[in-house]
Amino acid sequence: MEVSAVTGSARETHGTAPAAGTALPVSGPAVLAYAAGDLRIEDVPLAVPGPDEAVVEVAYGGICGSDLHYWLHGAAGESILKAPMVLGHEISGVVVVAAADGTGPAAGTPVAVHPATPGPGDGTVRYPAVRYPAGRPNLSPGCTYLGSAAQFPHTDGAFARYVNLPARMLRALPETLDLRTAALIEPASVAWHAVARAGDVAGKSALVIGSGPIGALCVAVLKRAGAARITAVDMHPMPLEIATAVGADAVLQAPDADTIAAVQADIVIESSGSHHGLASAIRGAARGGTVVMVGLLPTGPQPVLISLAITRELDLKGSFRFNDEIDDVITALADGTLHIGPVITHDYPLSQGLDAFTTAKNSAQSGKVLLNFKPQEQ
Repeated sequence: MEVSAVTGSARETHGTAPAAGTALPVSGPAVLAYAAGDLRIEDVPLAVPGPDEAVVEVAYGGICGSDLHYWLHGAAGESILKAPMVLGHEISGVVVVAAADGTGPAAGTPVAVHPATPGPGDGTVRYPAVRYPAGRPNLSPGCTYLGSAAQFPHTDGAFARYVNLPARMLRALPETLDLRTAALIEPASVAWHAVARAGDVAGKSALVIGSGPIGALCVAVLKRAGAARITAVDMHPMPLEIATAVGADAVLQAPDADTIAAVQADIVIESSGSHHGLASAIRGAARGGTVVMVGLLPTGPQPVLISLAITRELDLKGSFRFNDEIDDVITALADGTLHIGPVITHDYPLSQGLDAFTTAKNSAQSGKVLLNFKPQEQ
């Protein structure tokens, strides 16, 4: 694996830094994936922000599974790196220059980021202009996401000291919410959306298959939503300890298939992203229950216990990203009803970026790993 720190990037620039008086540098360090096994910390130029863009000074960034895939494999599913790309979409920070058109938060406002840009598709084979529910823009075929190679040119992410972001992406944070915890807002919104896909969970039993960061966050959201009994499953002890800390009533080791099948939960969240996990989810669901699939399985055909799902009349529901749930997450964190702090297990200064990614890929020894973009004391 390669990591380098260089001054000056060969990546294309589009203009110069903001005008004098903003106290901003012309460039800043960022985390880029070049190819499989090639992760670099480079100085990248700060472009002129568009009229609807604010300049955000990033404080923390959470390493997502997609970031790991771009580093380890040069691709995340069918999104293949074709050029160097800044990673990262789970971030918190502070607005240092507000959008010139007057939209969005003022300078000095701490913010979280909604990284999606919905789009109807451009009519190509990969992004056809297909129908989708107007109230579910996460399903729009042309939707782009920060730090995604799904389209070319790629959509750069926000693992950088300074980033220009559309004001519509920014969510002002209350004073009671610290920026470190706020780095979890994006993945917590994914979990919130997944639990919402199950319907009303109050008073119902729940089973969560896979207790990595998303699974643990699903446990926390289920707890807040009033689930009667929550059972968490994972291969490793540490994720189960985190799940317990955020609200799980019971934990099970993943190889204990018979005990998992005996749970018979009303609601099952599959967050492992494996066909083995999906099999456990179907077996562990009560007749007439609901299985929400938030873990993204590999592309292509997958073995599924579909006969069992049919005869038990299970509702199998997909869950992909999120929409406006981010606002509910911020409110719940601010009023203390959503407890997610234990999901963060490590944070590293940006200068130790490769160490951070190495830790994050070890799911047995880490939960959510953060990069700290704030200048370190010498």
